[in-house]
Amino acid sequence: MDLNSPLLKPWTGPYGGVPPWTLVRTEEFSPAFEIAIKRASDELDEIANSTEPPTFENTVLSLQNSGEDLRRLEAIFGVHSSNLNVGPIPDIEKNVMPKLSEHEDSIYQNKSLFDRIAAVYQSDAMTDGTFDLAQRRIVDDLYKTFIRKGARLDDAQKAKLSQINTRLARLFTDFSQNVLEDEKGFVTWIDDESKLAGLPDSVVDAMKSAAEERGNSGGKWAVTNTRSSMDPVLTYADDRSLREGVWRNYYSRGDNGDEHDNNAIISEILKLRAARAKLLGYPTHAHWRMEPTMAKDPQAAMDLMMKVWPKAVARVKEEVVDMQAIADSENANLKIEPWDYRYYAEKVRKDKYDLDLNEVTPYMQLDKLREAMMWSAEQLYGLTFKKISGVPVFHPDVTVWEVSKADGSFAGLWYLDPFAREGKRSGAWMTDYREQQHLGDEIRPIVSNNSNFVKSGDGPTLISWDDAVTLFHEFGHALHSLLSDVKYRSQAGTNVARDYVEFPSQVNEHWLDTPEVLNQFAVHFETGEALPQVLIDKIKNASTFNKGFDTVEYLASALIDMKLHLAGDADIDPDKFERETLAAIGMPSEIPMRHRTPQFAHIFSSDAYSAGYYSYLWSDALTADAAERFKEAGSFYDKEVAKSLYENVMSVGDTIDPADGFRKFRGRDVDTGALLRKRGFPVD
Repeated sequence: MDLNSPLLKPWTGPYGGVPPWTLVRTEEFSPAFEIAIKRASDELDEIANSTEPPTFENTVLSLQNSGEDLRRLEAIFGVHSSNLNVGPIPDIEKNVMPKLSEHEDSIYQNKSLFDRIAAVYQSDAMTDGTFDLAQRRIVDDLYKTFIRKGARLDDAQKAKLSQINTRLARLFTDFSQNVLEDEKGFVTWIDDESKLAGLPDSVVDAMKSAAEERGNSGGKWAVTNTRSSMDPVLTYADDRSLREGVWRNYYSRGDNGDEHDNNAIISEILKLRAARAKLLGYPTHAHWRMEPTMAKDPQAAMDLMMKVWPKAVARVKEEVVDMQAIADSENANLKIEPWDYRYYAEKVRKDKYDLDLNEVTPYMQLDKLREAMMWSAEQLYGLTFKKISGVPVFHPDVTVWEVSKADGSFAGLWYLDPFAREGKRSGAWMTDYREQQHLGDEIRPIVSNNSNFVKSGDGPTLISWDDAVTLFHEFGHALHSLLSDVKYRSQAGTNVARDYVEFPSQVNEHWLDTPEVLNQFAVHFETGEALPQVLIDKIKNASTFNKGFDTVEYLASALIDMKLHLAGDADIDPDKFERETLAAIGMPSEIPMRHRTPQFAHIFSSDAYSAGYYSYLWSDALTADAAERFKEAGSFYDKEVAKSLYENVMSVGDTIDPADGFRKFRGRDVDTGALLRKRGFPVD
């Protein structure tokens, strides 16, 4: 392969260099990874085998700055595997991921390298004031991460660990691709217009566009197997059989007993994780994963979840009674089932609060909400956004924005990839292409937000209120990276504890329903009129409506995640375990888990959120308390509070303990009662 491939070159162009998306040739990925891994390994060997006494600079910092070619390549390939997983990409991914796992093991199992890190960790500089707090945290985290990754194992144990990790890397890829295949392969086709009754015009138009994209323009509509397509059908479609069919397609992903079934893969993943934890000296995978988190151990996470769970279940029972009453009054002759919940919840919302979110959707223009996010970021942090052209993008749907600080200096680039398409994984997420650091010349971040909104055929794309909340949430992750102001890359932006990283994103959701945003940016797509105050008031009044459903749907997944990973090396049939565990904790039959086990990509497409899905609740406890500080100040745009949020949370990354950062912002430890108040649950 030509070593001059753009995949192996430093990024060039403006803004400190940009990803060369238009120069990517997929056939170059595999050989490029071979070369990049070799280069990274050579750099690591040079650090490990240095004859100079180990120091922060020649060991810790050198290690952090090594492997740049591989880091850039992984960023580019990660976009292809997440956003453009078509053609040869699935096979390349199956080939590459185990090799990356083997390379990672070679780092953590390098005895000479670990000995040098240990020497720095045990040096006087850690205690005599030579190192500042950020340096001490880097050294401490690096040393403990090496131990957690097997640095102290003997050669036979290291070989076993590497074997486990390599197999897991392949299984993670197989799991992800199976879910992607079921999202792509299961489409609900509608050729009878009467079945569209109840659906908003914007949703029907999007379904027509989805059909046309799949080569069918002859009087058919398509519901794709993604949440953004599924949710409005379950919420508004009068046809119960349509709702049930769409529900079954969506919630059976990875669980159809065919070549894409994930149950056997999950069983093997769980066994391997349990074996790895035991090998590393931990009781379970959950204990191993949670050691570096804020919660520290599984019991702390379980305590918080079980504090909320019974209150949420009790609220669901109340919600179901209200829904069943409406169904009975309409002589529907049915018992509320999971495919009925959203539909009848909307009827209850209309009955109790005179609020029909279908009336709100015409005011939820994607482009206007994007402007709203940018405006609020300017009010809070002084950031400004300017759309630019001439910068390479990986798909025509992608737009790029130059972000500037209040003083006019460059803050970073923000890429927006909002629409669903074949080969793009479902959901919404944020990606760092390049992280901020300040060693000599400052390097500014390049980040993206990715969603799966259904593109409108003509006119602006309209999204639901819930989708708007998600949009603000993911933008919060982007802001966390764009506002980063640290010295070392490994501590930048979202490189924080897993159960803290959702805090900045969740708190950003709160700016969506501020009057300042709604009055300016929630404007009708046809008339341009602002969202009427009467609707805004109704939204506020109904802010805790359906929180039983939202909380139980999420918590069921979080509890299953934790219990799966506390089960040790037990033989687990995922479907049976899910069924029996949900029954044991009193799961209401009217609600499914947000992510059923065979499609639970958070915990089975990588180790990232495994034994960690509780993080959203843990972070929301912080979020609710933080929001109350803004309320106490009288405005979500209070300059003093926003400045404190920036200084203690958004800009500091992992340079300080997250608990200390929150304490500085709030003036005390978190009050978990705020979480219950936010959801409208009783506070004991």
